[in-house]
Amino acid sequence: MTDKACPDYPFDAELDARGLSCPLPLLRAKLELNRLPSGAVLKVLATDAGSQRDFHSFTRLAGHRMEHEMQVDGIYGYWLRKA
Repeated sequence: MTDKACPDYPFDAELDARGLSCPLPLLRAKLELNRLPSGAVLKVLATDAGSQRDFHSFTRLAGHRMEHEMQVDGIYGYWLRKA
């Protein structure tokens, strides 16, 4: 992925979950969000196509907000704002 492919959207912490299969991207994101203060944005990169469903459900159920998302060449990016 190049900088051109990924928008320069602001974030406070980043998690690279590329190469991990479901449910690991979501589990690792949950652990990282637990370390962040309320209002912080976590950027997650994943390659598991199922992560789209997982992250949308998770943000809705946990009360977090999906600030931004992108998909480029099989890489999924999520910017999650912690509730």
